[in-house]
Amino acid sequence: MGGLIPLGDVSRRPARVPVVTILVILVNVFVFFQELMGGQAFVMRWSAIPAQIVSGHGWITILTAMFMHASWSHIIGNMIFLWAFGPEMEDSMGRWRYLVFYLVGGMVAMLAQVAASPHSTVPNLGASGAIAAVMGGFLVTYPRDRIRSILVIFIFVKVTMIPAALLIGFWFLTQLFNAGQVAHAQTGGVAYLAHVGGFIFGAATARLFESGGRGSVVADV
Repeated sequence: MGGLIPLGDVSRRPARVPVVTILVILVNVFVFFQELMGGQAFVMRWSAIPAQIVSGHGWITILTAMFMHASWSHIIGNMIFLWAFGPEMEDSMGRWRYLVFYLVGGMVAMLAQVAASPHSTVPNLGASGAIAAVMGGFLVTYPRDRIRSILVIFIFVKVTMIPAALLIGFWFLTQLFNAGQVAHAQTGGVAYLAHVGGFIFGAATARLFESGGRGSVVADV
């Protein structure tokens, strides 16, 4: 077993405190605790269920579902990825543009999953699609930046620097491969097509949201 955990960009330092990224993380945590207290009823009310959306019901869940998570590991993993790539994108876009980019990316990702399985009654939830949009934007904005990452291979653990283009590109290829496997699945699991949809949106539109801020580049030592 192995894995790769991105910790952050070591090639530049954001010029501003990533207020929006921090607030998004806090909202996700707050909603997760609401899920723990509200149980299945809360999940069914606010998660996105494709069959209901296609029938014209529950459109608000396209937005609300992106702030919900299925487990502790789900929310922790997503928030780590958001913190690794979000601050630099917020810095390059400005706070309000970044917020719009994040929300629209998440909704596009949810709609991609709905389009792929329009008759599914399985609840879809998670920030993964919006975070995939952030990663897609990061890939086209800072492809040469180095990402400090934890590499885990069985019992071997190492902190290493990986170019953003390599790390994010590999991640996207795994999403494409898995999307081909689960495109027709009607049971629970990872919504890979939401990841793909969000990523493509982010990569295609990130430049349009830029406001000119790029942070300060950190010199190699």
